[in-house]
Amino acid sequence: MGFINKIKFYYKSFLSFIVVSCSSVVGVFASIILSIVGKKYIAQWATARFFYYMYRTLLGIDVKVTSPQNLENLPCIFVSNHQSALDIMVIGKCFPRNCTVTAKKSLKYVPFLGWYMSLSGTLFLDRKNGASSIVAMKNSLFNVLVQKRALWVFPEGTRCSSEQLEMLPFKKGAFHMAQQGKIPIVPVVVSNTSNLFNKKHSIFNRGNIVVKVLDPISTQDLKSEEVADFANKVQEKMLKELKELGFCETSASIKRTDTTTTEAADDPPETDENEEVEEVSTSNTSPEPPVSEGTEATVVEDKVSQLKSASENSFSTVGNDDSDDTK
Repeated sequence: MGFINKIKFYYKSFLSFIVVSCSSVVGVFASIILSIVGKKYIAQWATARFFYYMYRTLLGIDVKVTSPQNLENLPCIFVSNHQSALDIMVIGKCFPRNCTVTAKKSLKYVPFLGWYMSLSGTLFLDRKNGASSIVAMKNSLFNVLVQKRALWVFPEGTRCSSEQLEMLPFKKGAFHMAQQGKIPIVPVVVSNTSNLFNKKHSIFNRGNIVVKVLDPISTQDLKSEEVADFANKVQEKMLKELKELGFCETSASIKRTDTTTTEAADDPPETDENEEVEEVSTSNTSPEPPVSEGTEATVVEDKVSQLKSASENSFSTVGNDDSDDTK
């Protein structure tokens, strides 16, 4: 069984590589064409959507978004937890128009992918050179403010491929940027994807990634000396939401939920014996159609007899059921 799982994992990984490669080629042409018509900054949005639909179709992974209206509050800086290659799926579904993603500088030199990212205006950050990264972020801040755009940042700085509901410590660059520009921070929390994609255990399942977009957090009154504490509070808030979201919905868990729901719908609800007595009494005391004076006494006598008979039968049934339960 383990061998079959590995075959499936490598097959799906190959499909994933094909999707990324095709999307990168599309992104190169989209960036060139959109730059010519003055729409360069929607190239990443268009390419992200193309990637999302291809990935969902071929690999059976979808993204469910809670509070998507918070994605439209531009200008802002989106901060999201960073876990695996499936983060591209999240960007593919959530990425708003006029938004730029940050990426490590080494990706700039990857064929097709790096070309597309460079042409579409990706903000590259050099992990080994903090000073150059600060300059790049300041230049990007100008574009965000003037053009009312957004920046998508992974403040952990690298992937947290944990099988636990946790995050790496946040780097503060994005928060300093937000404080200087007085633009809000919008946290984007992604459920733990280790049960959908896990290279260590050769896992590549179908299912749903659950994303919650939190309300914008203002930085209008934030002072520079308060940024570190502010970043920690944002991370605490995101970590709390991550623990509530938990892990992704795998295809197996979705099937179990659907089966349980179907069985619950098919099985009639159990009725308490006391409720049966009340129902019998109620049905027998429902209003009767009008009768003539000559037959009124007879109707009353019949009605009393029915009530006595129904009550005796019902209490007899209750007594039998109770005795069975004590065996």
